[in-house]
Amino acid sequence: MSGEATTFRDALTSAIRYWEPRRVIYNLVLVSVVGIHAARQWLGPGLSVTTDTFLFLFLLAVLANVAYCAAYIADIPAQLSGFRSEWLRLRLAVFLVGLAFAAILAHYFSQSLFWPDI
Repeated sequence: MSGEATTFRDALTSAIRYWEPRRVIYNLVLVSVVGIHAARQWLGPGLSVTTDTFLFLFLLAVLANVAYCAAYIADIPAQLSGFRSEWLRLRLAVFLVGLAFAAILAHYFSQSLFWPDI
């Protein structure tokens, strides 16, 4: 798109094509973090799984995916700006930083859920 203005539709399409395949990776990493904590607890003294545990995990999964949508809030305006080419090169770094941040949050929430005495 050299010299052409990017339309909102083009920016939205580009954002969806970029971010949605990575949502699978994002969710797999977060499920892995939570799964490791759950497995550690099951191998230890035993885990008391209740309906509330599953509801809390479901709530956290929904909130994590809502937070993932924040990428669109940054991505679309950046693509519509004069910094589009720079932004397109930085998206992977934004994804990796966001993924690391989400994994750290998942670690602490899982630790408090599965290991409340720590």
